[in-house]
Amino acid sequence: MENHNLTVLSEFILLGITDHPELKAPLFGLFLTIYTISVLGNLGLIILTKVDPRLQTPMYFFLRHLALTDLGYSTAVAPKMLVSFVVEQNTISYYFCATQGAFYTVFIVSELFILSAMSYDRYVAICNPLLYPVIMSKRVCQGLVAVPYVYSTFVSLLVTVKIFNSSFCGYNIVNNFYCDCLPLVSLLCSNAHEIELIIVIFSVCNLTSSLLIVLASYMLILAAILRINSAEGRHKAFSTCGSHLTVVTVFYGALIFMYVQPESSHSFDTDKVASIFYALVIPMLNPLIYSLRNKDVKYALDRICKKLCNTVS
Repeated sequence: MENHNLTVLSEFILLGITDHPELKAPLFGLFLTIYTISVLGNLGLIILTKVDPRLQTPMYFFLRHLALTDLGYSTAVAPKMLVSFVVEQNTISYYFCATQGAFYTVFIVSELFILSAMSYDRYVAICNPLLYPVIMSKRVCQGLVAVPYVYSTFVSLLVTVKIFNSSFCGYNIVNNFYCDCLPLVSLLCSNAHEIELIIVIFSVCNLTSSLLIVLASYMLILAAILRINSAEGRHKAFSTCGSHLTVVTVFYGALIFMYVQPESSHSFDTDKVASIFYALVIPMLNPLIYSLRNKDVKYALDRICKKLCNTVS
């Protein structure tokens, strides 16, 4: 097959989630609801942790950035995905496809390491409570979120530039509901193996390194909790990291299913289901988990609601 220069392609066709017309209306309603809850929940957490004086601690500083990354990568894919349910052919321009993929990668990689930073924060809070204000200073917290953002931007630009500076074969149908890097690599005529190797290396390194930090932190936390004599003390220690542990389990579980499944069972349809879960469902679940399981967030939300009610009345 003759290779076509990458400038020949001006747009891609996204196959979306389903090609059954009767499913498009109910799926549109379902995912619009999920995305709306996600936006309201994460925006609410960002505002709440910014304005409430009692939530000006490292834990809620990281939670604010977790909500920001959730909002970022869900917004990168959800609006375009919703469009696919109401148009005959869901096309995306060449440059918007590159932009969507780049932003999605930035936020999803950032979330991996922000979750790791949150686990380290919980480790310091439980294992070194007296030194916590010194160890988790404002500058340290800012560094623990700045480094993931800078690193994820580097990874995103490297992968995006590599893909879109390569030659596509003229076949422009992407078997997904957003411009994910793996379906795009399958359309390349040149450098496909090299780019696929880069993606695999970064994916494995990012996933394993961040997961190791989380596992190491929680092993040390568990050891510290088991040394606490009172049941009340153990319960209090567990409760400080319960929400984060729930979020970590759900997030890493979805990613491990996505990237570490056997080659024989790997398919783009399976990837779509996993992508829907961690790109749309998880950003909706995270603020709900922190709102329902965290007393400080519930009290802060209650105070804000009472103030608003008093202002209105």
